[in-house]
Amino acid sequence: MYDAVGGTVDEPDADTMRRLLGGLTQADDEHPDVSLTHESGWCLSAFGDGLLVWENLDENSVAPGEMRDVGREEVLRLFGLLAAGDIASIDAVSWQR
Repeated sequence: MYDAVGGTVDEPDADTMRRLLGGLTQADDEHPDVSLTHESGWCLSAFGDGLLVWENLDENSVAPGEMRDVGREEVLRLFGLLAAGDIASIDAVSWQR
């Protein structure tokens, strides 16, 4: 997981994810998001303005999905699903592609 200042945390727990997501208040142009990447290449990136991006960093043939105005609790729920490797549940969300 990457925090809003570019630091990394391996295998974050729910409390760490919540803390790092709270760090979006420190986001800048160089590090505008907090992201969690699964070993499969799937990644969720959360931005301070409520934008959430779902993409596979290893597979260019899959278009990234976006949601706007996503609340913090929903982001944490999706981060938890990704950490557990539940790609199908995240992919089932209504992403704008």
